[in-house]
Amino acid sequence: MDGRAYRRGVRTTRHDASAASPSVLQWLRYAFGGRLPKALSAWVLSDTTRPGWVRRHVARSLVQLSPLVVICLAVVPVAMAYRVTAAVGGLMVGLMYSLAFMVETTEHRVAKAGYPAGTAARLREERAERRRGARVEERFPYRVGGSGSFD
Repeated sequence: MDGRAYRRGVRTTRHDASAASPSVLQWLRYAFGGRLPKALSAWVLSDTTRPGWVRRHVARSLVQLSPLVVICLAVVPVAMAYRVTAAVGGLMVGLMYSLAFMVETTEHRVAKAGYPAGTAARLREERAERRRGARVEERFPYRVGGSGSFD
């Protein structure tokens, strides 16, 4: 890549990704599906592609579900056992759907940040490919410089 993204003014360099991160209010808006400013587009790409992206996706999902759980526990006029059961059941169903559509959701976040569709999946796959190559080198240290290729 030449450092420019699909949307004008969006940089993809590592320096931009580490320099800026959203404020707490911006992150909450982002967690609920809002768009971040252009200056944070590289952060969105980094958030959805670096190691731990699944854990961060689950955290965003829990933030999205938390108001419903609180309402279920605090407002519904039935016995507390029923409220807790409903809240836990709703949380489990919500997390199940969140995990089922995890890749699509992160791709949508990246597209809203101005990157072409498929960018996050491609970057995660490239990282996984580099890791697989490193594991082969660790398992077979006698293969110096790629000699004795398995291809």
